[in-house]
Amino acid sequence: MSTNTVLPPDGMDLPRFSGIATFMRLPHVTEFEGYDIGIIGVPWDAGVTNRPGTRHGPRQLRDMSSLIRRYNGATWVAPFDDCKIADFGDVKINPVDLDMTMQRVTDYMAEIRRMEIMPMVAGGDHMISLPILRGLVGDSGPVGMVHFDAHMDVNDSYFGGSKLTHGTPFRRAIEENLLDPKRLVQIGIRGSRYDRSDEEYAKEVGIRVITIEEYFDIGIQKVIEEIHRVVGDERTYVTFDIDCLDPCYAPGTGTPEIGGYTPFDAQVMIRSLGDLNLIGADLVEVSPPFDQSGGTAIVGVNLMFELICVLSQARCRQR
Repeated sequence: MSTNTVLPPDGMDLPRFSGIATFMRLPHVTEFEGYDIGIIGVPWDAGVTNRPGTRHGPRQLRDMSSLIRRYNGATWVAPFDDCKIADFGDVKINPVDLDMTMQRVTDYMAEIRRMEIMPMVAGGDHMISLPILRGLVGDSGPVGMVHFDAHMDVNDSYFGGSKLTHGTPFRRAIEENLLDPKRLVQIGIRGSRYDRSDEEYAKEVGIRVITIEEYFDIGIQKVIEEIHRVVGDERTYVTFDIDCLDPCYAPGTGTPEIGGYTPFDAQVMIRSLGDLNLIGADLVEVSPPFDQSGGTAIVGVNLMFELICVLSQARCRQR
């Protein structure tokens, strides 16, 4: 256990439905120095191309996160014991100015990087991953990435030239030398397409794409082996789009695609990442207007907890 931990209240003492709704019922802090992991909201959906609503994701995820307890019952990782973790609140976005928001997220993440804090970010649409990477990676050289998604998000542009949407972030990140495409693995890609340009680009630059058909053909253990082979031992970021899951488990998202894997499969894959050289993670595309039961957010916060567990494992090794 870290000598400087901040524990959430015990659910046997303070009922989980009570208290202020922060991530995992951790304290909300505004002074970040000394923390190992910061849970951060980016309530923004100006990058969506169809169904909006993910700007409300962080608030609903916070509400549902009261269900999370302190220990991982499968791995017995205890992130709140091992690391100093808090809810850092939301980045102050501008919902009507894309460029200003991108710069604010970049600046925020650059400060997080300066303080050597690992971010666990809740979105928001998938466009937020680009400014996160801009701030977190900076000019230190490209990183690898484990990308759980139904979509490749490497389109060049939308609607006659728009370069910044939730379908383009990782093409931009590769162009800006933030991501090493040969250390980028995408898991669960499926669905109908506009054309073959995204596949052609991925093949050209060397992205390892595991389609859902290959996923089910080779099995989850082979997929895990392939994830580790691709990203190796160097710095790696994790991004999790909730639409990688089958929509029967996560209907509250902007671009659902049938035929995905289960939340348990996602848990197994995330748990395998604890020995990677991780620098941070995000979970995006939870859209409360399409999540009337709150079930998608419940899945989302449980997967955020799994991500926090592997971030804490990486953080403990890096001390």
